[in-house]
Amino acid sequence: MWREYITVSNVEGAINILAERGPSSRIIAGATDLMLEIENGTRADIDTLIDITRIDELNRIILDEDDVIHLGPLVTHNQCVDSKLIVEQAFPLAQAAWDVGAPQIRNRGTIAGNLITASPANDTITPLMALDAKVTLRSTSGERIVPLDEFFTGVRETVMKSDEMLVDISFPALDSQNQQGAFAKLGLREAQAIAVVNLAVVLTKESDKVSAAAITMGSVAPTVIHAVEAEKYLVGHTLDEKSISQVADLTMEASKPIDDVRASAAYRKKMVRVLTNRLLETLLEGGERDHFPSKPILLAGDGEPYAFDEQITHQNGDPIQTTVNGTPYTVTGAGHKSLLRMLREDLHLVGSKEGCAEGECGACTVILDGSAIMSCLVPAPRAHRAVIQTIEGVAEGDELHPVQETFIHDGAVQCGYCTPGMIMSAVKLLEEKSEPTTDEIKYAIAGNLCRCTGYHKIIQAIENAAD
Repeated sequence: MWREYITVSNVEGAINILAERGPSSRIIAGATDLMLEIENGTRADIDTLIDITRIDELNRIILDEDDVIHLGPLVTHNQCVDSKLIVEQAFPLAQAAWDVGAPQIRNRGTIAGNLITASPANDTITPLMALDAKVTLRSTSGERIVPLDEFFTGVRETVMKSDEMLVDISFPALDSQNQQGAFAKLGLREAQAIAVVNLAVVLTKESDKVSAAAITMGSVAPTVIHAVEAEKYLVGHTLDEKSISQVADLTMEASKPIDDVRASAAYRKKMVRVLTNRLLETLLEGGERDHFPSKPILLAGDGEPYAFDEQITHQNGDPIQTTVNGTPYTVTGAGHKSLLRMLREDLHLVGSKEGCAEGECGACTVILDGSAIMSCLVPAPRAHRAVIQTIEGVAEGDELHPVQETFIHDGAVQCGYCTPGMIMSAVKLLEEKSEPTTDEIKYAIAGNLCRCTGYHKIIQAIENAAD
């Protein structure tokens, strides 16, 4: 695990530490990928974590005077899903962000982190490449702007240097008058799924003819790639049955997938053709927005994290001062742990469970600074000056929360291991929407796995709690 955890108050502080510590240091924001890499030993060389989540204004989504959209390095997937600007003028990115993980993951995971992790299956890389995005990298030597097409060099490899920080993602806003785009993903389940194939299309039209096209695909090559010949073919053509079929064939031919545990190469190639065909038909019919939620379930708070005006270093024995369920605590000796382990081992709040330690099952769900998150993927020092609610803080004295009452009354519990996480997600859902539909309830608990009940009683209990 890391030896030192430094929470910085400005970008300059972060890049100065990167320059000083070099490859043994790493920027941390959402940590949904990095914590897994540290836990499984693939990042055993990291000595120092640099937390940038308390730097004010890095989570902004801005449209500048040149109609260029800018995403700060702390912009999360759920912020993109909830952004009117992104939904209206960068719709493929909104779709991709909605398809990432589950609400708890989307509340922590950042778009910048998705790019830096550089997996060819990462969902937001594909639409950003189709949108002609660029990233700005900053170090003590200055800044450089790198087109996303040139950013990736291989599987989980980029041109970033060890002393650089990604400080901006930028791309032209789509013009609703003559441009449209969409994203599609094939996974092995509805949520918490790594892409078997993903695909993004952005078209520019003059009258009925395509004047420019971008078709990008992920999980079919070492990096996200363009279907270059398909893009060239589309220019000058109208979208119709014949051109769509030809483009689907050319896109399939451009893919270079491999066999792995999720799919064979042959299946992936066939699905590239299917997804391309479906996506272009949807764009032809203008139905790309039909199934995107008008008010997506986020399980997120309205506030922002407490911003620091000073740099704070946590080593293993340094105190973490936090508030849990309304009670202030000072914890020592937890500086190298996950938030889940600190809650269970140091505060003896054992309601939150470790089911997978990979952000897959949701049994460890807690509310951090107003948003539902997976506590197994959060470093304990992030709790410093934070406000946390666990399952132990849901009831008010001897009076159970309505969700707890209906879980008991409706028999929504068998082994009970997943129950704390289910309840935390349901409680946050009902704060967000007092009368959720059945589909919205399913979205809210998409990150919470139950191996016993089949979910019917759980959904029923949440519906009854709303009543």
